[in-house]
Amino acid sequence: MKACPDREAALALLRKYNGEPFHIQHGLTVEGTMRWYAGELGYGEDADFWATVGLLHDVDFEKWPEEHCKKAPELLAEIGCSDEFIHAVCSHGYGLCCDVEPTHEMEKVLFAADELTGLIGAAARMRPSKSVSDMEVSSLKKKFKDKKFAAGCSRDVIKEGAERLGWTLEDLMEKTILAMRSCEESINAEMASL
Repeated sequence: MKACPDREAALALLRKYNGEPFHIQHGLTVEGTMRWYAGELGYGEDADFWATVGLLHDVDFEKWPEEHCKKAPELLAEIGCSDEFIHAVCSHGYGLCCDVEPTHEMEKVLFAADELTGLIGAAARMRPSKSVSDMEVSSLKKKFKDKKFAAGCSRDVIKEGAERLGWTLEDLMEKTILAMRSCEESINAEMASL
């Protein structure tokens, strides 16, 4: 994988175009989730690349929702992101808002996990613990089947993401819960300091 911007520059860019705490937290969550997946899937040496793509995947969404993944290349160029990095960021919008197809395993993970982190986060906020630390796949599957719950999280995208990876839906759910557990405390601490 090619070089990516350092985290300080990436976070500064995210904050430049995103003022809503929800969007910052989502970026941090997908960053931590992608870092975990890089290690889990044998791409540990590329963990910074995976994580930074996760951090910046929605950089354009708050200000330009109608141009999501189309405005991103221009913004990412501000901090010198490589073509490979820009392709990876844009690929999570494939079939939804752009025609950049996820081809690398990392892009497929981002496509699959992005929507699912939203669903898991919403489910965690409903728990007495307000945490993913005690979440089980079985309770997440119930929330997944309830179309009214976190209706903005596309079940079709999550299913397609699992298929692109060649995983079962349960595998994707289990791994993504573990990924979110790995970074939950550090994200809470970072959000408190912002």
